[in-house]
Amino acid sequence: MLFSRVRGLPVVAPDATETGVVTSLAVDVDAGTVTHLRLRGRHRRETVLPWAAVHAVEPDAVLVHAHSPGPSDAPAPPHDLLGSRVLTDTGEARGTVLDAVFDPDTGRVLAVFTTLGTLSAELLLGLGDYALVVRATG
Repeated sequence: MLFSRVRGLPVVAPDATETGVVTSLAVDVDAGTVTHLRLRGRHRRETVLPWAAVHAVEPDAVLVHAHSPGPSDAPAPPHDLLGSRVLTDTGEARGTVLDAVFDPDTGRVLAVFTTLGTLSAELLLGLGDYALVVRATG
């Protein structure tokens, strides 16, 4: 599933109440996985839910477990993958992140789509204030 398709989806509890709307997905680049959902809840307050709270990602909603953990006490990685500039570990510019694809069952990041092409998730090294850093190839 594409990151961009998840943004804006309602987050729905088992009792069918909407708990918020997804604003972004937080990624641990080292592990190559989605770690948290950032969502805008009631009164426009931002909340962070751990990925473990997600039961399923459907085309029209993100469903959370009945006894899902509440907002995470552990902070989510602060940087958003989408829109990040891309640099290689040798300092070469490789465009900007347009989107990313992930497995909605596991949260595993599969690929990153940039303005200059597709990057395999195995090339990702780090994500910070300035850029997404990827391994230079060849």
